[in-house]
Amino acid sequence: MDQVTLQADKREAAGTRPARRLRRAGHVPAVVYGKGLDPVHVSVATRDLYGVLHTAAGLNALINLEVDGDAVLTVAREIQRHPVRGDITHLDFIEVSLDVAIQADVAIEFIGVPAGVREEGGVMETIETTVSIRALPNEIPASIGLDIEELNIGDIMKIADLPILEGVEYVDDPERAIVSILAPRKIEEEEVAEEEGLELAEGEGAPEAEAAGSDSGGDE
Repeated sequence: MDQVTLQADKREAAGTRPARRLRRAGHVPAVVYGKGLDPVHVSVATRDLYGVLHTAAGLNALINLEVDGDAVLTVAREIQRHPVRGDITHLDFIEVSLDVAIQADVAIEFIGVPAGVREEGGVMETIETTVSIRALPNEIPASIGLDIEELNIGDIMKIADLPILEGVEYVDDPERAIVSILAPRKIEEEEVAEEEGLELAEGEGAPEAEAAGSDSGGDE
């Protein structure tokens, strides 16, 4: 995985008000953490940060964070966003080593159109779009492909069905479902409506028969 460089500036003042001033000035407040490293409060330019986190590696990009002339190899974690605009409002940079495995969330790329969808009109239900893995920082894949071409209605694929990748360990429960193929909803709804209509008709018929029997008995 390629490494990208990001310039950071130390910031002395922490707290809500200084952080707001930084954001208005086009910067994002952050904290740098690392083993044997005291937390360092920094800020990075919003535009530069956006570019770093939108490479093929996404949020798992290896970032050479330059602070006062010193470079620290990091990954971005604990990213906080504005609830409406989605802008990054704060994040942590975690120091990493190329020879020590770390945990990361990686996107699942669904490959193909399921047979149950294209041939039977089923509905694909996506349950998980990412998976947690453990790997060396430079061996974290940008995404993990999952072939779903042969899935039929009623089929389910789980974490255990993901491909085996050298150097990659899946952290999530192997039995956790990722994707399933459901029966066509429209057909199911029509069948339910027909059953309800039939039950209603049968329920309405019984009282009429009883009433007819009572009337004939009274005439006699």
